[in-house]
Amino acid sequence: MSISLLIVDDHAVVRTGLKSLLRGADIQIVGEASDGKEAVVQTLDKKPDVVLMDIRMENEDGLKALENIREQAPETRVVMLSTYDNPTYIARTVALGADDYVLKGSSRMDLIDSIRRAAQGRPISEKSPMGQVRDSMAKRREGVGEDVPLTNRETQVLRHVALGLSNKEIGKSLKISVETVKEHVQNILRKINATDRTQAAVWAVKKNMV
Repeated sequence: MSISLLIVDDHAVVRTGLKSLLRGADIQIVGEASDGKEAVVQTLDKKPDVVLMDIRMENEDGLKALENIREQAPETRVVMLSTYDNPTYIARTVALGADDYVLKGSSRMDLIDSIRRAAQGRPISEKSPMGQVRDSMAKRREGVGEDVPLTNRETQVLRHVALGLSNKEIGKSLKISVETVKEHVQNILRKINATDRTQAAVWAVKKNMV
């Protein structure tokens, strides 16, 4: 049985290239969208098994669309597609519920494998750039020295801060309220004597926490 796929990218040439790349695979392309808003509309209309979506687009980016798809069509799998092997981008897609993150320079087989894994609810490949970032976000005190004066949860929140996530994204990732995240961030800043999130992020990097 073929996998139904919606392709989302703001460049027509990229969409055409992806369709050509996927030709002959067990994947049926049921629609295309050129921005995040259209992606949400098409997802609700076409009900694809998987959405393959770029991150950076005009009008509404892929991250906002991912958040909306998760809320309105939670059964739909979403694979993010990007030129950027950027830990912050990857972390944000993890927090917002993406199933995988694929680089545009990936091989045809790696792309098809990612789509299949997402559709079947299987774990991501060892090649996926999402793996290491997701593992780091999930860690509590593992790999942290005794000189770090933070609780398990504070350590986890600080890792998210260091990866560039907002309080809202941290809350979604850890399934806690934004107010709770704010409390943790204030406690972290006080405990490590940092004046803002940037200083806290630098401190975390120096401590090899991310």
